[in-house]
Amino acid sequence: MRLRTVLATLTAGLAAATCLTAAGTANANPQARNACSPTVSLDRFSDVLDKTTYDGTFVGNFSALALDGDGSLAALSDRSSLFDLNARTLAPKKVVQLADENGAALDSEGLVIDRDGTRLITSETEPSIRRYSADGRILDRLPVPASLLVAPAGRATTNQTFEGLTLLPGGRTLLASMEYAISGDTAGIVRFQTWTRTRGNHFRLAAQYAYRTDDPILGVPEVQALPDGRLLVLERGFTAGVGNTVRLYLADPRHATDTSRIDNLTGQPDVRLIKKTLLTDIVTCPSLGATAKQPQPNPLLDNIEGMVVTGRDKGAFKVLLVSDDNQNAAQTTRFYYLRVRTP
Repeated sequence: MRLRTVLATLTAGLAAATCLTAAGTANANPQARNACSPTVSLDRFSDVLDKTTYDGTFVGNFSALALDGDGSLAALSDRSSLFDLNARTLAPKKVVQLADENGAALDSEGLVIDRDGTRLITSETEPSIRRYSADGRILDRLPVPASLLVAPAGRATTNQTFEGLTLLPGGRTLLASMEYAISGDTAGIVRFQTWTRTRGNHFRLAAQYAYRTDDPILGVPEVQALPDGRLLVLERGFTAGVGNTVRLYLADPRHATDTSRIDNLTGQPDVRLIKKTLLTDIVTCPSLGATAKQPQPNPLLDNIEGMVVTGRDKGAFKVLLVSDDNQNAAQTTRFYYLRVRTP
């Protein structure tokens, strides 16, 4: 979402060839030197796309990332633009404009590239999830529980709905995360909705789970599934004059209670929430020479909103994050190259 009022690794050897911003010189143990926590390290960051344009379209407002079958990196703007980027250099190669059935713009937030190359994309407006062809044609629209619709149709708040989207291992289950609690639920308890794949690559509603953020001012901007069924979950908030809070968690929904039939989540003792473990608070990462255009507790921080797992290396997951600059001069489009070891 566009944070205005809410309080809210590819290898290091590529740096010279790609003009990416990186800092520091090699030493015997760069991962230890760049540690954010015992399980997470920051290889580098890149501001190469900040305040740039491509084919007449502003490059930024990024809300989600995904890997395409041809090896390129897809980057979704919340202003209805879907970019194909060179995964090595981040240079834009293509942009597709998205719209709803009436030709209206989306508040596009979550992105999955399915096994057949089609794009599953959320919009916070209703909220909705639509399936698009690679050239931007609408192919399908998924059902959404009535309670998760924006009021007055449902109990969700405008601009606080489907943010994260991921396919679980095997590709049969799709999971979307709400950003904040819906009316009637305790603040900080966020619903994760799933769908099961049916014939013809359609999806039907399935189980729903509850996840609690560390603080009610923190929302969930992104989730990404790992091969064992656990999730990487971002929690994010913003406080004017202070800056952003961004934390990365390992979460396990596999033994959580199905909350799809529970109207109000208010801390019931018989409801098993999604278990989570803090991997790192990004504020603890080395700044690596980063600068901030507004107050931040660490100049590396910005409005981090997108995340994708790009591979594995020596037992660690390579995780790429991106910030949403809101097309704002005081914010930065920044890519973060992390290595994440999961306990």
